[in-house]
Amino acid sequence: MQSLATFPLFYLPPISYFSALNALDFQFELERFENFPKQTYRNRTVVSSPNGTLNLFVPVIKGSKYHTVYKDVRISYDFKWQRLHWLSFEACYRNSAYFEFYEDEFARFYQTKTEFLFDYNLEILSWIFKQLKKNPQVQFTSEYEKEKGEGLDFRNHNDLKKSTDYQNKPYFQVFEDRNGFLPNMSIVDLLFNQGPQSKNLL
Repeated sequence: MQSLATFPLFYLPPISYFSALNALDFQFELERFENFPKQTYRNRTVVSSPNGTLNLFVPVIKGSKYHTVYKDVRISYDFKWQRLHWLSFEACYRNSAYFEFYEDEFARFYQTKTEFLFDYNLEILSWIFKQLKKNPQVQFTSEYEKEKGEGLDFRNHNDLKKSTDYQNKPYFQVFEDRNGFLPNMSIVDLLFNQGPQSKNLL
């Protein structure tokens, strides 16, 4: 049996994430057992705002001094981050062509509480696949493997420091007149601006 490419599970992943999946015909597995790394897209996303890029993060409950396995990381609700994220999406995309088209379904991710970050991100990812008219058979790792075959390990790709290196095909963005085109934003930037045509830009 051929090994699958292993991907991390991100919060509202960047466009490059879906371009990589598309290149592999959406044949992949998601890493569940890695130690949760800080400063990555696993609990952060980047969107296009009136003032340039805007970073949004999902706070997690601080664990013990030992590393926490990703699937066991819990979301913190000590402050109203869901309301902050939703207000940010409205400020950034209310005037986009397709925000209202997705709004009702998308809003539910900011109206209910999910205990584990992995489960929350997976629910959102499944919704995104549906909007992109993709129906992959999502598989998961059964244990952590430090080394994967060449070309099969995407777990350390797309870290925040390297995210601007990826240049996707330009499309209209709401604040492009003041910011210029901002590449590799969250997939929702593409969806809210391009709607059903998004899948053709991957």
